[in-house]
Amino acid sequence: MEPAKEVLYGGAAGGGKSDALLMAALQYVDIPGYSAILFRRTYADLTLSGALIERSLNWLGGSGARWNQQSHKWTFPSGAVMAFGNLERSQDRFRYQSAEFQFVGFDELTQFEENQYRYLFSRIRRLEGVNIPLRMRSASNPGNIGHDWVKQRFMIEGQSKGRVFIPATLDENKNLDRLEYIKSLDELDPITRRQYLLGDWTARHGGSIFKREYFHDKFIDSFPSDIKHVVRFWDKAATTPKKGSDPDWTVGLFLGEKKGQYFVGHVKRFRGSPKVNHDTIRNVSAEDGYSIPVRMEQEPGSSGVDAIDYYSREVLRGYNFRGIKTTGSKSERAAPVATACEQGNVFIVRGEWNTTFLDEIEAFPLGSHDDQVDAFSGAFHQLRTRCNLDVGTSEIPW
Repeated sequence: MEPAKEVLYGGAAGGGKSDALLMAALQYVDIPGYSAILFRRTYADLTLSGALIERSLNWLGGSGARWNQQSHKWTFPSGAVMAFGNLERSQDRFRYQSAEFQFVGFDELTQFEENQYRYLFSRIRRLEGVNIPLRMRSASNPGNIGHDWVKQRFMIEGQSKGRVFIPATLDENKNLDRLEYIKSLDELDPITRRQYLLGDWTARHGGSIFKREYFHDKFIDSFPSDIKHVVRFWDKAATTPKKGSDPDWTVGLFLGEKKGQYFVGHVKRFRGSPKVNHDTIRNVSAEDGYSIPVRMEQEPGSSGVDAIDYYSREVLRGYNFRGIKTTGSKSERAAPVATACEQGNVFIVRGEWNTTFLDEIEAFPLGSHDDQVDAFSGAFHQLRTRCNLDVGTSEIPW
């Protein structure tokens, strides 16, 4: 029976994950034509003391296999090859576009971008009649930049997609001085300690600006009917998602203000082509109503001016619409609304979009996306400066 194509051995640090990955790569080196590659994010990661290259040198020295330092690969008496690679930059994945492997391994998968990982599936292949299984194998602790997509791929979608997740614990590494290692982990912050000691994929670091607990008692069932100051603020992207990509989102956030308190009424979040953008933004604006002010971040340069002009004339003609130039970093722009959240002055109308919204703002600025944060801070700034955002109470659509 052919083994599962895609497997993640992940969880606690010290569980022998790197050893398991190296053993898996070596499993078929007696078969002519077999080719395997093991990745770390940087070459420096590969050459650290105790890392994959040093382990392979300790294991294979004197075995008859030949090591080529320049190309970072082992060649075995059968002619089989096991190489080491790195993908420090996103575009580095294209260095392997003409390669062919029957085994691809990622050590510390959460350090990689999803598009890097998915692209390497295109390199896994074999000749007709060759009796070598095609395998993608990974090892990782929770945390780091890829935590969310790795958790989604293996722990949420995994079984339904034929992907196998094997939890790693300290107990699996019988050679580890467990008690001393646990003492070392005690020096870590509580979240990282849970990730490394328990392999807890639910433990995660928030960003340094928004905290989820700011909102634990701030959910309301409906948008207040007596709010006179509102805005729908759009942060626009224009990329249709493709397999292996994770482009930005277009986000339209509806925010209202009354006596220094702010109410997030609705978030529309989607990805698509420029035409999808035009049609969706026009439809959402129609649902909101002509009286609701619409603002959109204006990108720098002449292209940004042209985009706003097009929306004014063609997409949102007749609406209270204008483009807004932004200044300062994203974190600087988000700071005022984060302060309002911390002070308990921001409320959220219950909706199916709540979880995605809170996940993103909590992760900011460490998360993979910040489109909802940009729309949130843009809407807040408009209300705080009261730029022609008054409407009658009877006209609020929420």
